[in-house]
Amino acid sequence: FFLVNHVHNSLKRDDTCFFLQLERPCNEEVKLHPLPLQQGSGVSGEVLHFNQGLILCRATDKTPSEFFICNPATKSRLPISLPIHDENLNAQAHVMIMLLECYDEFDDYMVVHFETPTDWSSDYACKILKPREGLWKPMEKGFCAGGRNMKFNMPVHDNGVIHFISDCGSYITKGSPYFEPYIMSYNIKNGTSTMLKLSKTARKSSTDQKCDMSIFNWGKVSMASSSICLVRLKRFTFKVWVLKDYKTSRWRRVMKLKTKEMGLKEKYPTITGFTVMNGELLIFATEKYIYCCGLTGENYMKIEEICENKCKYYVSLTSYMDTLRPCGPGAISLPC
Repeated sequence: FFLVNHVHNSLKRDDTCFFLQLERPCNEEVKLHPLPLQQGSGVSGEVLHFNQGLILCRATDKTPSEFFICNPATKSRLPISLPIHDENLNAQAHVMIMLLECYDEFDDYMVVHFETPTDWSSDYACKILKPREGLWKPMEKGFCAGGRNMKFNMPVHDNGVIHFISDCGSYITKGSPYFEPYIMSYNIKNGTSTMLKLSKTARKSSTDQKCDMSIFNWGKVSMASSSICLVRLKRFTFKVWVLKDYKTSRWRRVMKLKTKEMGLKEKYPTITGFTVMNGELLIFATEKYIYCCGLTGENYMKIEEICENKCKYYVSLTSYMDTLRPCGPGAISLPC
């Protein structure tokens, strides 16, 4: 009862920090950075000795790769055996962890595995793992990704399905329905794949080699107002849209900002990674620093430096919520 209620309450809270790591697999240390104080959770050093903020980790220095679920508070981990044994396939596996929509007293999350096609097919075989069952179950229908490569490292769970955005680039024939970038959704319950179009302005000139687009959650998945946020970085300009109508693929642009107008420390910054947290902060990295930009409210378009960035190459920013909470006098003190 306590765990189920804790998960429900956690879904309503904002993310408080983010992981920083190199985009390519390597043995570099993964860094955890808190958001600016006014955006953080304000958690004190006296906290409960448990945590529902589970992390799916991949050990890249192993062949084949090893996956495990980690609990940062208890410093414990649970190994996950993948449903494949071929080392080449294992290296290309797409694995993600996601919270279940319907909680019970046994399971509050599942692990999803997509197997990379070995031929020209665009269908990815899908298997799911629930902690209670402990076995991988194959879905009857795989994930149809269309003609483009998908960004599996940034799934968005919204409206009961999981979403992925395709890459950009001009390698698709112009007459193809997959010529322009798109979002493809996958329904875990019935295995159906559905294409979701981007706005016309987002698709314009999107096959440019200097164009990069990503999607993120806008709001909390437990809230009726949750949606999908689209960020496009083309040359030196950020544009951000929010999906307003799911059925008609209607988007609303919420921001357009050039990097040279941000007042950054670098005169000609190279953006090496970006993400959106809590539907209100655009977090982005340059070769030297990490910044945040407000997307809503009083902090709209307000730029603030978070920390230095010692990863000079392209990085991955993964938002995280530390669900550790103060419990009053006599609490166990854990390191931040």
